[in-house]
Amino acid sequence: MPKIVILDAFTTNPGDLSWDWLTQYGEAEIFDRTPADKIVERTKDADIVITNKTPLRKEVIEQMKNVKFIALLSTGYNVVDCKYARERGIPVSNIPAYSTMAVAQLVFAFISELCNGVGLHSHDVKNGGWSSCPDFCYWKQPLVELYGKTIGIVGFGKIGQAVADIAEAYGMKIIAYSGHKTDQSHRNNFKWGTLDELAGESDIISFHCPLTPETENMLNWEFINKCKPSAYLINTSRGQVVDEKALAEALNSGRIAGAAVDVLSTEPPTADNPLLTAKNCYITPHIAWAGYETRARLMSILQDNFKAYFNGSPQNVVN
Repeated sequence: MPKIVILDAFTTNPGDLSWDWLTQYGEAEIFDRTPADKIVERTKDADIVITNKTPLRKEVIEQMKNVKFIALLSTGYNVVDCKYARERGIPVSNIPAYSTMAVAQLVFAFISELCNGVGLHSHDVKNGGWSSCPDFCYWKQPLVELYGKTIGIVGFGKIGQAVADIAEAYGMKIIAYSGHKTDQSHRNNFKWGTLDELAGESDIISFHCPLTPETENMLNWEFINKCKPSAYLINTSRGQVVDEKALAEALNSGRIAGAAVDVLSTEPPTADNPLLTAKNCYITPHIAWAGYETRARLMSILQDNFKAYFNGSPQNVVN
């Protein structure tokens, strides 16, 4: 029977989903987490390895003598040396498009917090701010109406387009930047723009691009200096898209109005990450994908990937 090893099962399934379906394909060994010094030991005899963020570099795969299939629990696949896996004839399958609406939802949760300060005002009310107010209402920060504002979307794949759909419902203008332009003639108040145009015209900028050498540190001082001082910057793509030191300095100096990120360059972050102490910066711990419904959809696609592999036609292969 094939030996199946899951290296980091907990975040995908902390107990509210089931791995029982794996037993029809082999003997499953499930680890909630795998430290770096245990990766080789746990995978060396495996026929199939499942991983989310536990890296499978060449030097690890070289010692996996039996492996025939690597299944990811994520859309991104940079944790696996896909080139070497291809040389070994090992297909690597990812989980595409499972979290599109969940990520778009978090983007607008960030936008709502930045523009309306829901958490800030609720906290102040509970601390007596409203009870001691001489007026029937007050606000602790400038409040921003989204109607008529411009949202810049960097990367216009499925998630970027989902963000645009919601922005349209708010009556926002949309400017998009992408290396691959598609027909968007059905949209109102939409245009393609250069990165410089997007930076200069947008009130809110949301990043949805893959991590590549071209996009690494794309949100840097050069980019920020082209933005409006009133702009809000949001990143739910990859942490390395942001020059975190530059963003923190821009926030602390008032060069931009605010930021919100669900991803950081190192996860979990080190204590000295400058964004942890930056002004008006919201940080969530990589949770855009983590809703129950979203993880259940991921699990369903993983099952389909297994079925396709065992039927001799692997799907969602990224190498």
